[in-house]
This record gives sequence, structure tokens and C-alpha cells, in this order.
Amino acid sequence: MSFRQARWEEPLLWEVREPKAGTPSSEATARLPEAVRRRKGFRWPELSELEVARHFTRLSQMNFGIETSFYPLGSCTMKYNPRVSEVLARRPEIADVHPYQPEGTAQGLLAMLWELEQGLGRITGLPNVSLQIAAGAHGEYVALRMTAAYHRDHGGGARDQVLLPDTAHGTNPASAAMAGFTTREIPSKNGCVDLAALEAALSERTAAFMLTNPNTAGLFEEQILEIADRVHKAGAILYYDGANLNAVLGKTGPGKMGFDVAHLNLHKTFATPHGGGGPGDGALCVGERLKDYLPVPRIVKNGRKFHLSYDFPRSIGKVKTAYGNVGLDLRAFVFMKAHGEEGLRRVSERAVLNSNYLAHRLGKHLPRPFKPLVKHEFLLSGAPLRERGVRTLDLAKRLLDEGVHAPTIYFPSLVEESLMIEPPETESKRDLDQFFEAFLRALQDSPERLHAAPMNLAVRRVDEVKAARDLLLSWRDLERVGKLAGSPDPSPSVSGTAKPSPLPAK
Repeated sequence: MSFRQARWEEPLLWEVREPKAGTPSSEATARLPEAVRRRKGFRWPELSELEVARHFTRLSQMNFGIETSFYPLGSCTMKYNPRVSEVLARRPEIADVHPYQPEGTAQGLLAMLWELEQGLGRITGLPNVSLQIAAGAHGEYVALRMTAAYHRDHGGGARDQVLLPDTAHGTNPASAAMAGFTTREIPSKNGCVDLAALEAALSERTAAFMLTNPNTAGLFEEQILEIADRVHKAGAILYYDGANLNAVLGKTGPGKMGFDVAHLNLHKTFATPHGGGGPGDGALCVGERLKDYLPVPRIVKNGRKFHLSYDFPRSIGKVKTAYGNVGLDLRAFVFMKAHGEEGLRRVSERAVLNSNYLAHRLGKHLPRPFKPLVKHEFLLSGAPLRERGVRTLDLAKRLLDEGVHAPTIYFPSLVEESLMIEPPETESKRDLDQFFEAFLRALQDSPERLHAAPMNLAVRRVDEVKAARDLLLSWRDLERVGKLAGSPDPSPSVSGTAKPSPLPAK
């Protein structure tokens, strides 16, 4: 399949038509303090609906998306979002609900949220659930706040250290630091936690051990029950990072493995919108040890009525302005109900099958550092590319020219020149075979072309050093650089990128 990404010389909205400065209304501003009054009217671009629609459609055509191509980001579960969920979430009964309207007028919504919590509790084996969590990393932070409160109440106020495996997601140590803990890394042995190293690190200072299972190498931690036993004997909390839950849906869950608390990424496992800085959504599921510390309010069912209750004296308090992102909660609810228990088991079976099928085929062309059988994702090593003067980064850029997004690269760091690939259950065998063929074409291409890639995209390879030194994060930055360069119409080349050209024939 040939691929040429659309390329539009798309101006900023401000440049489509010169905005006019309005005049501040003296009547409206007279009631405001002098210090906050506008001296000039706000400059809005005066555009028609058609102009705005074309502008954003053209921008979308210069991007990658799950609707147009395979998105094999390891550890991110980039699956297709069913349109039925989108249609239902846009209904006025959901879209127009106000977070502060009386509870009596939102009983249907509260019933849906309560039922979603019950379902997630059964899936994880941790029955006490809060949907107030904004996203995965927020769930980590909240869980660690709850962990600190638990230890204070149980004489463990000196527990100031969180243990992390070397396969941990980068947000884990960041969340621990934000919650006031120090961190200590536990090395892996054959891709899984080194039990002896964990045993040696556990102490009266240990507050929690944060773990993903399956881990970021795509391997199931087979000693998880022993890990849980040793963490609990040390008086610590075992925390489950739920980013990889897609591999075990309906098969097992954090509660069965011995975890005390788990955050779930509803925008991964349960097919709600993912990426672009939001909207994120999460859930926090806890067992008996931490249930009293969940944030408030919590949804309580009294007979047939639902109530947002603050009557939980040990709670760490409110952690978000409103009770969760209900539009995304509804999408996750639809996904869960549409699949049912048997369907969710098939989700994990298909995801694991897809991963092993692709790993088996690609493993004949690049080394696989760990054992053959994996779960939802797998690792390859691009180290042999160095013999040709090529890096994993070059291979990833070249894949973009094939019309598929590149997999995760250089993570986890325990594998040299690593590629982490996750083909979710939504991808068919035809999709996987096309990706394999594209991967092979990229892998076997010449070093010159690999170094030059991508060449079929709207923008060529970024000068990484220049881009890091001179960040362009907004249209104002782009305008500033354009003026410095003496150009009235800033082009992508000023931000460290080259102009695109067609991919040369071999």
C-alpha cells in the first residue's frame, strides 16, 4: 500500500482573515475593577463555519490517527474507539449535565457511574472504586496519598520510600516524588522482578511497591503471589499500575494477584479517546486496607436512589473539581456492557494472540531479548542496526513513510535500542500482516534512506538539538521566530524541520 501524507500550506486562523479589534463595552466593563479592564477589544478571527471546518480538517490530514492507520505504541493500548460510544456520549442527557445540578435531577447519570464502579470492582477484584481520578498518573498520585494516610494511621509514619522495578512507567517515580516519597529501583532478572533484590530492599522505610503486571516487557510476573506476600510481610502496600490490564481482562485481576490498590486507564483498556493531551480518564480500585481513604465524594446507593456522600472521615478529601469525566465514563460503561464478561475475556485473548503472532514473525528479523511467549506486547532489540550505521530511531522514522505510526522506542531501557510493540485486539490478521510487510521494507532499506526518513510526511525530520533548544509550543512562538527570521509567513523550516519531498525510488 503506497502512502503519501497530505501537505497543506495551512496558515494560522489569524492569517486566514485579518481579525478586527472590537471596542470594549463601557457598560460591561464599568462594573469591573480598573486593574482587570481591557484597554482594547479582543481580536477574534472573523471566519465562517466552512473556513473553520476546512482549516481543522486539513490539519488532521497532516497527522496520524487510529482511524487511518495501525498505532502500535507499546504500553499505550491505542485501540479503536467504537462510534456507538461517541454517539451516546454526545446525547444532551450526558453532554448538557452540569456538575453542580441537584442530585435528584441526575439519578440516571449517578446510576450509570455506580454500575460502572461495581463492574470495575468485579473486573479488578478490588471492590471499592472511585471515578474521580483524572487519568493514570493522577491515580498513582492519589493512591500514594492514600498510602501515606494509611501508614500514618497504622504507626508507619516513617515509611518514606517507594520501590519501583526497572521496567516501571516513567510516571511512577514522578508520582512518588510528588507525593513526598523517595524512590529506589529494583533490578529485573530475565525481564521480571528479581525477587532476591526486592527482598533485600524491603524495610521499615518501605511504603509501597509499584508494579505493572504484565510488565512493560510484555511478561507476566509469575512470582506475583510471592512478591505480594513479601511486600505485605514488610508492612507495605502493593500498588498495581493498570496500564496493561488489557492483557488479563476476565482472566485474572489485581485483587487475585494480591494487590491493594490499582489505577485503571479507561482511555486504554476501555476504549475511550486517548492522546492529544486529553481528555484523560481513570479509576482507582482498592481493597480492604485502603477503602476508608478513597477521595470524596463517593456514590452511595440508598434503596433505588443515589447520593454523593462526603461522610467518610478518613478520606484524603477531594482530588478533582467535579466527579470524574462523565463523558468518558459513559464510553467505558458502553464498552464494558457491550462486551459482557465473555466478551472482555475475548478482548484479552485476542490481544495476546495478536502480540504473539507479530512477535513470532518479527522475531525472525530482529532479536527478541526475552522468552518467546508474551502477553499484550513484546520487545525487540535494534542493536544489530548499528552495524549498518543505523539506529532504532531511524527505523521508527522510516515506518512513518509506510503510513503506520512507529512503535515505542528506547523504553524500557533494560533492552539496548529497544522497540516495544503492542497490537491491540482491534487489529485484524490482515492489519498485522500489512504492518509486518511495512516493517520489513523499512528494516531492509538502505542506510541513506533510513537516515533521510520520513520523506512522505507533511514535515520532514526535526532537527532534535535545535527543537530542544528553541521550543515552539504555540502560534505566538512560531510568529516570534518568523519575525526574527524576517519572514512575514513563518514556515515549518524555521522550527528545525526540512521541506518534504517524495520518497525516492530504489
